[in-house]
Amino acid sequence: MLKQGKRISQVLFIIFLCVFILYMGIHMDIGLSDEMEIYLSSVFLKQAEKSYLSGFSYVSEGGGPLPEQWVTECAARLLPLGTYVSESTPLDMEVEDSTTYEMILEQQANDENEVDEKGNLIEKKSAGAKKEKIPEKTVEKPDISEEKLADFDYLVSNFYTVDGTTSIRASDLDAKKLLAKDMKLDKKKKGPKILIYHTHSQEDFKDSEKGDPNTTIMGMGAYLSELLNKKYKIKTMHHEGVYDLIGGEMDRSKAYQLAEKQVTKILKDNPSIEVVIDLHRDGVGNSTRLVTEIDGKPTAQIMFFNGMSRTKANGDIAYLYNPYIEDNLAFSLQMQITAAKLYPGFTRHIYLKSYRYNLHLKPKSLLIEAGAQTNTVEEMRNAMEALAKVLNECVNK
Repeated sequence: MLKQGKRISQVLFIIFLCVFILYMGIHMDIGLSDEMEIYLSSVFLKQAEKSYLSGFSYVSEGGGPLPEQWVTECAARLLPLGTYVSESTPLDMEVEDSTTYEMILEQQANDENEVDEKGNLIEKKSAGAKKEKIPEKTVEKPDISEEKLADFDYLVSNFYTVDGTTSIRASDLDAKKLLAKDMKLDKKKKGPKILIYHTHSQEDFKDSEKGDPNTTIMGMGAYLSELLNKKYKIKTMHHEGVYDLIGGEMDRSKAYQLAEKQVTKILKDNPSIEVVIDLHRDGVGNSTRLVTEIDGKPTAQIMFFNGMSRTKANGDIAYLYNPYIEDNLAFSLQMQITAAKLYPGFTRHIYLKSYRYNLHLKPKSLLIEAGAQTNTVEEMRNAMEALAKVLNECVNK
């Protein structure tokens, strides 16, 4: 596939060079006959109107020859198409292709943890992805001193898992800068402050009761909302929209698109909301237990998940632009550090991956993978209690 992509890339380059040479020949008088010039000019302009270089049709309007610099810029825009074919990854292109857009959104929807039509985990390793070592219990407090966190290598090694499809730079993880960002809620504004929803609403647990949403991730969202509202006095909305069922069948391919539309409406109707949480359940191997002990109770571990809108192969993904990446990173790191102080071992490493995951909807957006299919409902409820306290410490003090 890679070789075929490279061949296509070369062909595209050669075709464009030929067109460019013909164009220059037409306008620089390199010996072509009048009849040939007229014929080539006509064919060339008609094809131009069908392509991304529609500006060439300006010549047919009597505008005269086009600047060489403009032609060169057009060439630069076309050449990345070969890389797109070889890498099958979206690029920063001016002309959006709806098919490509649909493709990458579907990839985004399915790549956290792939499931079959019954919602069961499909164990599948991503090529080149780093495998996170998950201990049964972790009780040691990491060193969170300013000096240690300023060390990029230390920070990444102890607080992050970087997926093999994406890349991270030291400038992305300036701990001092991220921890200095103010994540406190504006208490002067009335109305709900936090929104909790579920892109994947059907995720359940080891002992979930069939047909009882209270024992699924939806029920965990309801419990978290209850804790925030009643115990911590933070007005919280729990949205119960379902986006991973189509016609009663499990289908995640458009889950993020469907959720984005509805959540955007909720935020528009409730401008007081500052924090948006997409609460998920992770998928792991059946022999893995994501559990620790907090206050003597077995508690499911959680993981904060950041989308970087960037692939290692092709850089920034314009289709999935997120102006709040730095704020997202700041929020998850502050949550991670707070959890490390309160409950060592409660959080796994923050996971960084290529896409966006609707984290562009608010600066203070979180995607949280809470527990996994091997955890019990009791462990999950205990996790919601710890998560509520961590969140309160970050935004309501």
